Amino acid sequence: MVTEQSLCYGTRVPRPRLYDRDLVLDAAESLAVATGPAGVTTRAVASKAGVSNGAIYHSFGSRADLVAQTWLRAARGFLCVQGDLVEAALSGPAADPVDAVVAAADAPAVYYRRHPQSARLLVRVNRTQLLGDGVSDAVGAELAALDAELVALLVRLARTLWNRGDAAAVDAITLCVVDLPTAFLLSRHRIDDEWARVRLGSAVRATLADGPPPPTTTTKE
Repeated sequence: MVTEQSLCYGTRVPRPRLYDRDLVLDAAESLAVATGPAGVTTRAVASKAGVSNGAIYHSFGSRADLVAQTWLRAARGFLCVQGDLVEAALSGPAADPVDAVVAAADAPAVYYRRHPQSARLLVRVNRTQLLGDGVSDAVGAELAALDAELVALLVRLARTLWNRGDAAAVDAITLCVVDLPTAFLLSRHRIDDEWARVRLGSAVRATLADGPPPPTTTTKE
């Protein structure tokens, strides 16, 4: 028999979770992709996931945190795939750091093929739109940690390729890994277009072939 809570030597024992947390996140993700951020209401998510409103608040605290955790799960999944692609490109005696940058740039297309709905969430719904205001400090810290993880990958690629981690070198890698994939794959919904993926790889290689940008210098008055 499941009870709301019990006391054991003065310690409150949390109620066991009676549903799969990922089912709730799946429901929120589906609604966000289909109807936009406004469609991710607690009532709609609860109905789609087959749980009560109270169960959602018990696990996520607020609608804002539920939405943020939905986006975070998709973003973590993407960074995991991207990191694995980079590791694979850098492994072995014939590893080429240029291949690693190309692999990082191709990650949106790979993630889309493996997890299409999560990829659609990241592609179709702007992060600031989806998250909005009101997320808890704990979730805000998770978002900041995720941003730091991406920056660390960009710095690693710059150091591996050019033995540099300055702002100009990292910005050049960002051009290859963020800006070019956005232009070739995301902005015109070509994420599953093989021709566009090949052109993206060519563009990244052509950009890197010109060598690293000069380091940024600060001029003192």
